[in-house]
Amino acid sequence: MLITHVEVIPVEFDLRIPYRLLSGTDVSRVGAVFCRIETQQGATAWGCTAVDPAFTDQTLAQVTRACQDCADRARDLNPLNTEYALAELSDVAGEVRSALCAFDLAFHDLLGLVTGLPLYRLLGGYRQRIQTSITLRRAPLQETVELARGYARQGFRILKIKSSHDANTDVRRMRAVRDALPGLTLRLDVEGGYTVQQALDVARALEGTLEMIEQPTPPQDVDALQEITRRSVVPILADESVAGPASALDIASRRAADGITIKLVTCGGLHCARQMDAIARAARLSTMIGCVHEPGLLIAAGLGVALSSRNVRYGDLDGAMHLIDDPTVPGYHLEDGWLIARDVPGLGCTVDL
Repeated sequence: MLITHVEVIPVEFDLRIPYRLLSGTDVSRVGAVFCRIETQQGATAWGCTAVDPAFTDQTLAQVTRACQDCADRARDLNPLNTEYALAELSDVAGEVRSALCAFDLAFHDLLGLVTGLPLYRLLGGYRQRIQTSITLRRAPLQETVELARGYARQGFRILKIKSSHDANTDVRRMRAVRDALPGLTLRLDVEGGYTVQQALDVARALEGTLEMIEQPTPPQDVDALQEITRRSVVPILADESVAGPASALDIASRRAADGITIKLVTCGGLHCARQMDAIARAARLSTMIGCVHEPGLLIAAGLGVALSSRNVRYGDLDGAMHLIDDPTVPGYHLEDGWLIARDVPGLGCTVDL
């Protein structure tokens, strides 16, 4: 198959609710880069990546340049030879794994269009729906409760609450949400902000309240993560500690977590995400498919992975809900906190750009 045209389109989005980085910086806008591929056979495929300051130091301009470099190389590749084409673009993207993600999505979209299969069936077709959590930013106790009530009214039954990085405060916040909404499932995302002892104290205090704790200690301290996992009464997931297949293998071989979180943007796309899920499955670790603040096209791709694998136990695919004016017209459906795929070929989305 011959690629005749590749377009790289950077976009910035306002957030519905700004958030604050651990450094104290307020974030009200995030970026994304879309790529559109046209073939001689008349097919048009879309891919994209996201630039969220919470997860990368790279700028939108840097990611756009890397995507443009990939676009220049992609014109000489057969996108249906996915393994070879992505290996070539991996060398071009280098350290900018998010640029590789955009083209990985586009190539898989094209593969689905050619075969007539939706992504989740193309990758395995284990199920057609999964529940997603909705993320609550770090906020004072009463505001946290009000945010939780608002999302519950929208039909969400799983809440992922960002840690304040003060263990006692987090225990009070989680208990307050539990008391206000006793039927909901609660997850705590610590983003590396605890010591080993704090993580164990919080797990013990919230046993029976929390479904799991995500990334309790700094990403680089795998020894600490391993100790917490060994002693915790609440399941522990590695998030920022897992950036790709190599780090997933390290976590799995050391039993340093009970599960791993996979984000397509940070690992480089569907190809790497499936490798990571296979590593977790072989090691009998659970998988959560997560996201950053990202367009619906990326959510559709993450959903495809989540629906294709029996090993995916958790879904955290709410990133597009926080963007204003996302140009994605999704093929999936959100109903009472469930993401439901439709049998539309490829990623199943159109993009209004």
